[in-house]
Amino acid sequence: MSDPRIEKFAHILVNHSARIQPGDRVLIEASTVAEPLVKALYANILQQGGHPHLQLNFPDQAAVFYTHANQTQLEFTPTFRKLAYDEFESRIRIHSETNPRALTHISPDKQARHQKALASILATQMRRGAAKEFKWVTTLYPTEAYAKEANMDYESYKDFVYQACFADENTPDPMAAWKEFEARQQKIIQQIEGHDKVKLRGPNVDLTLSIRGRTFKNSFGEHNMPDGEIYTGPVESSLNGWVRYTYPAITGGRVVEGVELAFKDGRVTQATAQTNQDFLNEMLNTDPGARYIGEFAIGTNYNIDRFIGHILFDEKIGGTFHMALGAGYPETGSQNKSAIHWDMICDLQHDSEILVDGELVYKNGQFII
Repeated sequence: MSDPRIEKFAHILVNHSARIQPGDRVLIEASTVAEPLVKALYANILQQGGHPHLQLNFPDQAAVFYTHANQTQLEFTPTFRKLAYDEFESRIRIHSETNPRALTHISPDKQARHQKALASILATQMRRGAAKEFKWVTTLYPTEAYAKEANMDYESYKDFVYQACFADENTPDPMAAWKEFEARQQKIIQQIEGHDKVKLRGPNVDLTLSIRGRTFKNSFGEHNMPDGEIYTGPVESSLNGWVRYTYPAITGGRVVEGVELAFKDGRVTQATAQTNQDFLNEMLNTDPGARYIGEFAIGTNYNIDRFIGHILFDEKIGGTFHMALGAGYPETGSQNKSAIHWDMICDLQHDSEILVDGELVYKNGQFII
């Protein structure tokens, strides 16, 4: 029996997130495991007059690629994917892994080389997305492997995913729910945008940065689903202090735990980790921009109340902030460029606060403005 929440989910992605219009060419990136959602998206896009194009991977395809690819293949930019990002009107990517840790034993150097090959695609996504020419959205299809990573049974995990996206049976009108979410966050942005100095204090952070001249974006389900954050690109040279990330930092199938970074004039000057220190170093050395911050964000989705080991959800946890090493979003005013964009998350729910130009705006996981 099909899950009615999948059809509801597809409707949200096509009509709220990607906002598909007649004539839009849409790339759907997923693994074959996500077939039920892919089929629902395909039908919804056709109903809106769009042209769906499928790029489907088989399970563990990335692990096979990294195991067998030679240097030339690692440094090759995928032809069809590049064309779609250059020319299409939309892209919907569905994370749908059957083994989230499949790349654990792959050489960090191989992953870094391939990241460089994909850098032009990432840059195009950000540039065309900022210009409203490319409606990209990233989401997740719940798999048993993801549930295991989250230490949840499969049915509970599916409930968690759909509730976080407002695709659950208790949300009669998901579009209205996301509109209310947008309005609530916009009020917060109006209070802090246009200021300068941000100070974060707590047991895991003592950091200052500047948001002078930068734009905050209201993230309410356009590019990510689920969503729930406000974010900007901090002034690149402004970060000073340290942060100890309370959750594992995960990228490219690699898990790095206990990351602590120290900043001076924006640049990471010291980086330590309890696990996978070599991988952390490799990523920081990808290019000059990898040691600077491209994104500063605060998570606001309180339906996401636990760490599940997937950044799409974890960075939205209500009561946290995260920063991304590497590429920033041009629409925020960020000027940082890099082949990487690696989000790392820190809890702010206990004995923590954020001040903006000396005014307390956030305490123990909640905005107070």
